[in-house]
Formats: sequence, structure tokens, C-alpha cells
Amino acid sequence: MGAFARFPASLQQAIVSRLGWPALRPVQDLAGEAVLDGKNCLVLAPTAGGKTEASLFPVLAGLTTQPTSSVGALYIAPIKALLNNQEDRLGLYTEMVGLRRFLWHGDIPQNERKKFLREPTELLMTTPESLEVMLISARVPVEALFQDLRYVVIDEVHAMAGTDRGAHLMSVLERLARFTPHDVQRIGLSATVGNPAAILEWLRGSSKREGVVIDPPHVAQSREVCVFLDATLQELAARAAEKAKGKKSLFFCESRALTESVADRMRDRGTDVFVHHSSVSLEERQLAEDKFARGRDTAIVCTSTLELGIDVGDLDSVFQANAPSTVSSFLQRMGRTGRREGATANTTFFCDDPESVLQATAIVELARERWVESVPAQTRCWPALVHQLFAQTLQFGGIGRERAWEQLSRAPDFAGIEAAEFDEMVDYMIRREFLFEAGGLLSLGARAEKVYGRKNFMELYAVFSSPQFYRVVTAGGQEIGSLEQGFVDDLAPEMTSFLLGGRAWLVAEISHQQRIVTVRPAPRGKKPSWGGFAPKMLGLEICQRIRKVLGDDAEIPYLSQDAAATLAGYRDDFRELVRRTDHALQLDDGAARWWTFAGGRINQTLKHALTQTTGWKIVADNLHLRLEGDGIQHGTVEQAILDISTRAFWSDLTVWEKIIASLPPYRLSKFQPALPPRFQQEMIGRYLLDLEGTQAFLLGSPSSEGVADLLRAALARGIRTLTLPEPTLPPPALPTRPIRMVTTHTDLVALCGELAVEKVIGLDVETTLVDRDLCTVQLSTPTYNAIVDALAIRDLEPLTRVLESSDVLKVIHNASFERSVLSKLNLTLVNVFDTLTASRRIRGKHVEGGHGLAAVCERELGRSVDKTEQTSDWTRRPLSQRQVAYAALDGEVLLELHRTFAAQMLM
Repeated sequence: MGAFARFPASLQQAIVSRLGWPALRPVQDLAGEAVLDGKNCLVLAPTAGGKTEASLFPVLAGLTTQPTSSVGALYIAPIKALLNNQEDRLGLYTEMVGLRRFLWHGDIPQNERKKFLREPTELLMTTPESLEVMLISARVPVEALFQDLRYVVIDEVHAMAGTDRGAHLMSVLERLARFTPHDVQRIGLSATVGNPAAILEWLRGSSKREGVVIDPPHVAQSREVCVFLDATLQELAARAAEKAKGKKSLFFCESRALTESVADRMRDRGTDVFVHHSSVSLEERQLAEDKFARGRDTAIVCTSTLELGIDVGDLDSVFQANAPSTVSSFLQRMGRTGRREGATANTTFFCDDPESVLQATAIVELARERWVESVPAQTRCWPALVHQLFAQTLQFGGIGRERAWEQLSRAPDFAGIEAAEFDEMVDYMIRREFLFEAGGLLSLGARAEKVYGRKNFMELYAVFSSPQFYRVVTAGGQEIGSLEQGFVDDLAPEMTSFLLGGRAWLVAEISHQQRIVTVRPAPRGKKPSWGGFAPKMLGLEICQRIRKVLGDDAEIPYLSQDAAATLAGYRDDFRELVRRTDHALQLDDGAARWWTFAGGRINQTLKHALTQTTGWKIVADNLHLRLEGDGIQHGTVEQAILDISTRAFWSDLTVWEKIIASLPPYRLSKFQPALPPRFQQEMIGRYLLDLEGTQAFLLGSPSSEGVADLLRAALARGIRTLTLPEPTLPPPALPTRPIRMVTTHTDLVALCGELAVEKVIGLDVETTLVDRDLCTVQLSTPTYNAIVDALAIRDLEPLTRVLESSDVLKVIHNASFERSVLSKLNLTLVNVFDTLTASRRIRGKHVEGGHGLAAVCERELGRSVDKTEQTSDWTRRPLSQRQVAYAALDGEVLLELHRTFAAQMLM
């Protein structure tokens, strides 16, 4: 017997006659059976997959069969917008079986709330924060209101699990459970997650019911993905605007600043463009949603505010600027499309930097294998514990320690905290006047009332999820974007410059308390000293997939021509590195790079571990660590890695106490000051470091996907694979013109003065791998080749005279690469002839041999160009004779190609 047959007749009739449904979907049938059987459930299905009905229909069946004397069911959503979006839908479902629902959040008028309290409805729709307000408010009779509560449905549960808000929600539900004799049945609705059993266990809390994950077989669905690469944000927006014509599109961006920039450049191109992010007023967001739902030929450029299942009408396309940081976000966003009959789910990535092409490709490849991130569990959520202790003192007017702990310890997010630690926290809060204790009861202290009591404790009610980003603003207050806290650790005021929003910025000031990085534009031509690969922390799996993509030869069919060319270039640079463990380290005098492809948090942990044991200066990003200091050699780096690759190191509490004590004083929560210092440092350590993941990576756990196993095995055997003699190479091809080395600012000024009167010059650059830090600039004329040492000359501003001149034609092969490298120094290229573009236009896109520079030179000039040195270490000084010859030749052949192609184009 299926779930439909077990529904009461009134519900069956309504589903058939009012909704016109011939049958339930598989997920609805399976979930219906489980809920009717009294089980806690986690229901997994993509956006618009029928999860709401899967949970609500059996709940309504239960409320119809056994009428309730108060609120019988809660429907909880993480944001008010989702509640508003579901109001009419759930109103229809309750009305068609003779029941009622009420929507309660901060925007609902007081008179309507009073009416609800006089005549409670069977279903209450609300948010976790609004439930807290109800529990604390003296005007809400919570015991009577929830005395017959039986069901709790939590929508988008994956958005709350593992967060402070999730801990808050579970604690609130445990407090509500005190008022009802029922073992409240918990039903979570979620997009696909990597660890559904763990989420179900978290959702269960103190419930004794059996639990089940509802995850029916996936129906094969066609999906369309494309990744474009454009040289500038202007070109990106123009391409997106063209794609958006005649459609309804959501365009996701990873920051508010990028959202505004993209929207501004898309306007006046034939499509109505709206902006939707957390800084936009509620009225403006609602206006955008309303016009979007009713119109055509419209696009909303948004942050993650529209990632959750808010219905914005029939959506044609999802666009993504660059790439999100998780597979989960990608799937959630793509799931907004393909809902209509015959429609296809789709996402188009518009990248304006080459690194995003790699990130987008890795994410798509993982999604194709049905991999998605797991939601991290937490059992020591200190901020929520402080918040809930405050809330209970307000709810009861005072509460004893034992009673408070007995209630709080029921929530799974506090299960790892011991009673003695709770007492330590309470004692500290009393000393700091966050709490007041008298007559055995705890009440809000004077300091807590001052900090959180504003506007009748609205500061206490407000959402308090842990902030993860620092705002980046100019001295004048203009917001540039945001940086993850982990990367702020590597910034130093008045010393560090970094890349954000396509421009280089110099750090002026860092406020950890306000989470603000104040910046000013970096001097033109000055190389950013920080930036690395992507300003967001990526996970191990995505970084490992980037490594796999770099080592593969397989064609990626959804990459555009420019994006595919970029990937091909990366593969040429990295193929040997990622395939051979003996290239895991790259060394130079006084510096080394350890390519881990381990992700931001693991690399941050490695950084702090190595810093503690070696004293070296170490900078970490998502893919590698750069080590600088005295005594760095192959053997010393290998030994340093061996020293932290032992279980003894990871069990040395003295070492880890020092590491945690050295972490920056981030403010992760507004409740953090109420915690004893050691618990504050624990919070910061858990946020910034990944001790478990790093142990797995170093000690050979399968979670490292083999990379750590190979590295550990090579080091354990004592094989100095990284110091093997270089193979004998054939003599390099030599340039035919004199080579001029430019190593001082004075020499550069003189060179640029000469180049400014040239009609045509060849231009090429050499960089570090992946992060693309500029090492040399090659500038070739008909009479000589110049090599500018960008590491020796820190101020390259004189180059602007040449690069931005419309009178000097710059001949470049694959100019988008040079533009992305030079943009990091605020240098712009004007008047460019791209030999890659010319080769494709004249020979066709799919000519045999391809369009790499070596292939083009062989085909057009009959000249061999050995690209071996391209992947050598260009940070090494002095440059080798082979490197100098290679760099000069690369610039020289560009002028020959220009003459050849220009003549053919005139024919």
C-alpha cells in the first residue's frame, strides 16, 4: 500500500481534484510512508523536486485524522523570503483539507499576531529567530501554544546544519519539546548532501524515533554547462547580456561588489537588469522579485540570497560569474532551471580570470560524478551555547545552573562540551558581568544588558551566524569586496598588496573586531605580494580535482575556445608536476614551493605547523605553500615535512597550544567576548585550522586520494627524488638579435623611452605557476630583444607609457593571459595584435597541431621553438642561459608571425 492510499479521503480527493495530480512522485510516496509510520526523516531531492509536498501531505494527513488542540506542526525556513514565497502554497494545502496556517516573522503586523495567539492555527510557518522571540516574550503563552506540537518540518536544512544557526535551532526545538507530551517528529528537507545519515542523526536530537533518509533513485536529466573566459569584466558582462536576451536569468556573483559591477555593465544592452543582495533594501529586493516573476527579458544579478528555493517564476538560465567555492552551491543554483516540461537545467560560467576556469571545471567534474560536500558536524558550538544561556535567563526571569545545563546538553551541537567546562564559562561570565547570580539563579548581567539589550533585546534575537568574511573598503568607505578570514591572516598593513576585483590594493589597516580591511590602490606597476589562487578557501576535494584536471589529457567539452586554450596552457605548465611526485617541491635559493593541492584550511594548518617547527616565513593558498627563510634546501624541507608527518607530532599538546595561541584574534561571533579566552581561541582554531583533515592528508588516509600516500612513502624511504640530476637537454634554439637585460629602474625608464617610438613590438611574459606572479617581461623590436626583470624592479610604472600607448602595436600570443597577469599590477594593454586569434581566423579553429605558439611557429615560419623552459622556475636568480635564450626567442618570433599574418590578412 502506497502513501496516497493511506491518506484520509479528504486529502486524496483534494490532491486529485484541486491539484490535478494523477499520482505522487517517488520521493513523495516514500516520504509519506515514512512520516505516516512515525519516523524522523531527511528528505533529499533537487530544487522543485517535490520535497515540500513529500513532508506536508503526510503531516496534514495526521492533523486531519487526529485534530490538534494547539499548533500541531511547525514549518521552519532559514529566511523570511522563503517563508513568504511558500505562504500561498501552504495556505492552499491546509485550506483544501479544512485546516489553517499562519505566517509569523518580524514583518507580520502585531494585530495579526494577536489574533493568531487567540485562535492558533494547526500549522505555524516561522524562522528559528522568530521562535526564539516567541519563547522569550511574556505576551506569548508558549506552553499553551505548543502543548500539542507533534511535527517539525525544517526546509533547506542543509543551510543550517553545522552552523551556529543550526545549533540555535536545535536548542530551541529542545526547549519547545518540553511543552508537549509527544516525541516531536522531525522532518528535514534538503538538497543532496554528502553525509545524509549524519544530518539525520543531528536532526533527531533527543527524539527516540527511528530515522530514515529518503533519497529515491535519481532520474537522468539532461544538463547544459558552458564555461567562457573573457579578458575583462566589461567583455564578460557584454557576453552575459547577449546570452540573457529574450530570457529570464539569474546571474550569481560571489560578492556584493562584483554583483554591482556586473549589473552596471549589463544595463542598457536590451535586458532589464535588477540587483539582489543583502545590502539592497527589502523593498528593492521585493520589487526585483516581483518584476522578475511577471516579466520577460529580465535578469537578476545576485549573491547567494537567491540560492535557496525561492520561486522567481519560470527561469530560463542560470549564469555564474567566475565560480562558486562548493559543488553544493553549483548544484543548488543550476537546480533553479529546467523545471518546465522539456526544459533543460543549465549553468553558464562567465570567467574573467584564468584560475576560475580551473575551479569551475573541477566543480562541474565532481558534480558529474554525483559528489557533493558533506555538512560538517559540530559538538562544541560555544557562541550558540552563550546565546541560549542568555535566552533562558530571559525566558524564565532567572534559571539555575543545573537546570540550564540539563536543558542545553540535550542539543547535539553542545554534546562535546562537558559540565565542568560549562561551569567554567558561567564563572567567567559572572566575573565579566555578562551574568548575575543570586539565590542560586542566573540572570542577565549589566554588561550583557548594555551590549545586547538595545531595542528591547533585538540585538539578542538577531541572526548571529558566524561571519566568515572581512569587508574590504577604501578609506573613503567604498566597498571593494570581501576576503575570507583565513586569508586575512597573511596580510600586513603598509606592507602587503593583494588582488581583488581585478585590481591591486595596498593594505592600510586591519580591524579584526569590525572585520574590515581598509585599503588604497596599490602603486601602478607594483607587484601584489599576496593573492594566490582564489580569495576563498576551497575544500580538499575541489583542489584535488583541479590537480586531476591538470594531469589529464581528456578534452573538456563544455569549455569555450578561450577557456580550453587556457586549460591547455595550464596543462602544459603542470602536467609533469601533478603526475610525478618528485616534482611536489620546487626550490630556489632561500625559497621553496610545496604543491599540495590540499585546500585552504589544510594548507593553513600545514603553514602553522611548519612555521612552529622551522621558524620559516610561510604563505599558504588553496594549492600550495611558499616557504622562505634560512637553511631552505631539498633536504631541510623534506625533513620538516617528515617532522610533522608523525603521530607523535599530532599528539604533542605543547606544540598545538603554541600554534593556537599564535592565531590572529578574529571575531567570529558577537557572543565571543562572553567566553573565556581559551574557548575563544578554540573557536578560532576550529574555524581556521583543519587538524583532522591535515592528519589524514599527511599520514596517508584514503581521504587524501593517494597524493599523501605517495608523498609520505617517498619521504619515509628517504629517497631524495626531488634532487635527482636534471636530464641532459638538447641545446636551446637561439634568438638572432642581441639580448638586453633590464634590471634597474633607470634602465627600464630608458628602455620605455625607446619603445615609445616603435611602431610594432613583440610582448611576452614569464610567471610563476598557477598564481601567475610576474617574473619577466619580454619586449622585442626589429633590432634587439629586451628582458625586464620584474623581480628585481619592483616598480614597473614606466611600462604604462608603452603598454597603454595606442601608437605602439603590441604583438602577443594569447593576449588574455598577458592581460590577466598585468592587471594584477594595475597595468592595461592597449592596441594589441593577438597571433593566437589570427591563427584561428586564418587556419580554422581545429587545424592539425593546434594553435600553441610552438605549433604556430612550426607551421607558419618553419621554425622550431622549444617550450621546455616555460615551466622552469622563473623566480630563480640569476636566470639560466637556457631561460634567457628562451625568453628572448619567444618575443622575437612574435614579430615574425605578425609580418606573416598581416600579409595573409591583406590578401
